[in-house]
Amino acid sequence: MFRAENFVDLKQFSFPELFDGCEHVWVALKKLPDFIKQRLKPARLCTTIGVPYIADDVFVGKGTVIEHGAVIKGPAIIGENCQIRSSAYIRGDVIVGNDCVLGNACEFKNAVLFNGVQVPHFSYVGDSILGFKTHLGAGVILSNAKSMKGNVTVKYGNNIDTGLRKFGAIIGDGCDIGCNCVLNPGSIIGRNSVLYPNILWRGVCPADSIVKLRQQLETIVRRK
Repeated sequence: MFRAENFVDLKQFSFPELFDGCEHVWVALKKLPDFIKQRLKPARLCTTIGVPYIADDVFVGKGTVIEHGAVIKGPAIIGENCQIRSSAYIRGDVIVGNDCVLGNACEFKNAVLFNGVQVPHFSYVGDSILGFKTHLGAGVILSNAKSMKGNVTVKYGNNIDTGLRKFGAIIGDGCDIGCNCVLNPGSIIGRNSVLYPNILWRGVCPADSIVKLRQQLETIVRRK
């Protein structure tokens, strides 16, 4: 049910072995820090504009452009032909695939981005996995920690204890998460699903779904 191949195309990721032996896809997040350290070969094959900060324990592939004011702390592996825009903040234990966009005022921590992911504006991506060609609208927040003590659970059946104190979301291939959505810890979004803007989501969204938000609005005449 929650194996990696049910959510993501492992051919669209340079390190599919990260998911080897993972009964549940989120187990890869626990493995991620050691996995990166074992495979990291620091290098800067990218183009920089202005003065970004790039730590020593970072690999950046060919064709990637890193703009002035971006901050990349390691360990991190960033693929080819990506855009790391001004004020993007990568703060360690992150793998970014090819052809990705990491935008202005977006923060990434202990996260995996498959090829073609776009996170262009004002988002937080912590302890999460984003599948092939996932798009996050402006202001999307993947909340990764409960307010109360204890591990994050996935709301499914009797709830599943993930064994993780911090866990944001698994977002399957081809999903589009609308502007200002907030995904609560332990959210699972199936392939090719769409969440309309401003949705507060928790739990498991089936593949090929559209989640709509209905609002009741009232328009009155302005008093002079």
